[in-house]
Amino acid sequence: MTLDVETPERPELSTGVAADEYDDAEVQGDEYRREELAEALDEGAWTDAFEEWATDASLDSDQWKIVTDLGLIEEFDFFWDSFAGRVGYHAPGLPEDWREREIHPDIDSWGTVSGINAGLTEFGQVVCEVLADEYLDWEAEEVDADDLPDF
Repeated sequence: MTLDVETPERPELSTGVAADEYDDAEVQGDEYRREELAEALDEGAWTDAFEEWATDASLDSDQWKIVTDLGLIEEFDFFWDSFAGRVGYHAPGLPEDWREREIHPDIDSWGTVSGINAGLTEFGQVVCEVLADEYLDWEAEEVDADDLPDF
């Protein structure tokens, strides 16, 4: 289904967090190239990726309202993983204890929580693909395939 909403502002890429500190990312190396990624996002990658994702988004407008109310888009981070030769990302998500924390009045089921988390993960992946396919021309360091981490 198409999500018919305005493209949100791109997040500030988190220069204060080492990418390998995220639970959902395995990164080797420490040259994250966030400034260059931010430039590519500003040059159109963010808008292109959002429009591509929104065309087939699994989120509906009610779920999107939760995302924007909680400022989840602002929590995205994108970084270069030089070892694997790819753009990596950290997608925000709703916590497992959403019910106890009562983080939003419209979150009423695990279906809503998992739908939002999956949708944000899909969006992060689309952003990475758009960056890699249309905006970046970076080469990976030469590595032996056996040296790559399991993802």
